[in-house]
Amino acid sequence: MEYEVIVVGGGHAGCEAALACARKGHKTLLVTGNINNIADMPCNPSIGGSAKGIVVREIDALGGEMGKVADRSHIQIKMLNNGKGPAVRALRSQADKQVYPKEMLKVLENQDNLEILEAIVEDLIVDNDTISGIILENNKKITSEIVILTTGTYLRPSIMVGDTRRNEGPHGEKPSLYLSKNLAKLGFEIIRLKTGTPQRIKKDTIDFSKAKIENGDNCFHTFSHYQKPQYKIEDQVPCHLIYTTEETRKIIQENLNKSSMYGGLDDIEGVGPRYCPSIEDKIVRFSDKEKHQLFLEPESRYTDSIYIQGFSTSMPYDVQDQLVKSLPGLKNAKILKYAYAIEYDAIYPTQLKPSLETKKINNLFTAGQINGTSGYEEAAGQGLIAGINASLKLEGKDPLILKRDEAYIGVLIDDLVTKGVRDPYRLLTSRAEYRLLLRHDNADLRLTEYGYQVGLIDEDRYTFFKNKKAKIQELENKLIKYRINPTKEINNYLLEINSTKLKDGSTLYDLLKRPEINIEKLSKFIEIDYDLEIIEQVEINNKYEGYINKVKKEAQKMSNLDNKFIPEDIDYNKIHNLASEAKQKLNEIRPTSVGQALRISGINPSDISILMVYLKKEYNNDRK
Repeated sequence: MEYEVIVVGGGHAGCEAALACARKGHKTLLVTGNINNIADMPCNPSIGGSAKGIVVREIDALGGEMGKVADRSHIQIKMLNNGKGPAVRALRSQADKQVYPKEMLKVLENQDNLEILEAIVEDLIVDNDTISGIILENNKKITSEIVILTTGTYLRPSIMVGDTRRNEGPHGEKPSLYLSKNLAKLGFEIIRLKTGTPQRIKKDTIDFSKAKIENGDNCFHTFSHYQKPQYKIEDQVPCHLIYTTEETRKIIQENLNKSSMYGGLDDIEGVGPRYCPSIEDKIVRFSDKEKHQLFLEPESRYTDSIYIQGFSTSMPYDVQDQLVKSLPGLKNAKILKYAYAIEYDAIYPTQLKPSLETKKINNLFTAGQINGTSGYEEAAGQGLIAGINASLKLEGKDPLILKRDEAYIGVLIDDLVTKGVRDPYRLLTSRAEYRLLLRHDNADLRLTEYGYQVGLIDEDRYTFFKNKKAKIQELENKLIKYRINPTKEINNYLLEINSTKLKDGSTLYDLLKRPEINIEKLSKFIEIDYDLEIIEQVEINNKYEGYINKVKKEAQKMSNLDNKFIPEDIDYNKIHNLASEAKQKLNEIRPTSVGQALRISGINPSDISILMVYLKKEYNNDRK
């Protein structure tokens, strides 16, 4: 073999997959259609957001790269939902669209064991249901032990505007026209999805006085747990908030039949993203809403391009001109790049194992939008896991499977391989039933151990992590051991800080449970010489202790079911009294555990009971 691993595609999934494999010492080739598009952001110029920001923290905790590059290249950063509970807080940065890809390319080019090739992959080399390499557009063959497909929106893509269709990538690039067809020949179910992007506007043609300014936070944030802030708070670039108008609604309603999605094209197969709809979809689906919010987001310090977040459309150019000018402050706006919709091929993700290896072809992994997801962060998380598991397979080790109570990445992958997709999948906090455990603040505590075990966290970072854990425990122990009594002096102090008097003695740890008391107010009693993140961790663990313990018990019940493994050779058709739909779903998805089987849509608790009785009493007899 020429390589141990070939990664096809240089987007966010491909970058993480290639780096993970190379850093674990495996000779890796990254094949991309255009080196200039590595780590490109064809849509929203941001990293993070609700749930997604936590994924970036998880990527960093596991030893991935996205968080570090985002920290070095953003132009604004803020904590979302800061006034709400810790389970829904998440970082979002306005990325510099010029700097981020350059920073990531620099990392790739300086990585040992990694080569980059500019080429189009059109077919795979498969022998006895096992991958052994790729075939390029010029028929050149390159062999490898493992292939990871991270092709993004470049499988038979089609750009749609009004009644026109162009078979090209997001920037007019040459796409892969045959790879998805050849995957279908190998027996994969191919689905068609679509997404879209809004216009880019010339900055100096916008009247920002008609918009509400949205600044970054006035305190430091980082996605990386180990990298110090590399920006000046006062040097952040503002975004702006505006709303659609009645004129906007009227233009859309009068021209709806000109949209590619609503009559402009009659051969659209793809299903669009439910949680990131076009402006046409918003007007049609939410007809009772008078207006829809939009954000004017700068794409870079080095360009004058402004992105209209929330205004994607597939209307013809002349209608887009009218729509943009109907918005507050954009009456004289000049469009630098028109909006479009893009349709592309993906594989139905229930054809994957939880490791992201395909069930049909050994040693073939897939990650990112090819698996039916949307978003840079979801792609990067999958790419990292695919790279880790490809490496572990080369090393003869078990795959890393993150559970739903361990990581949003675990929720994402489990949803994909267990439930499939109807439209481009987007992570939401509501998808995570154990989200109180999957917080921004504890991503490193949840996952650094895994990153160290698989070899992507070095000794220095691991020592830093262990020291942090020790400091958290040290502060908790201090609060637990220090006891105060209801003296006049102490009760007067409690009244001063708007708390109630003590009737009996109390530890500081128990006192901290009062909502009006934080660790800073306890510094009257003990010295608090700890970093803010240590203090934050102890406060959250203390104040949410009851809720956290309750969720942990619920998660343990599911974990017990996830540890009841289902044999690969099980024949569901032999299970008497199992519902026909259950047999069909179980045969299609082939769950690896009883827990995963329970999460399959259409599987009922009664089906699980029948399955467990069969495994216990009849399975071994049927094998004889």
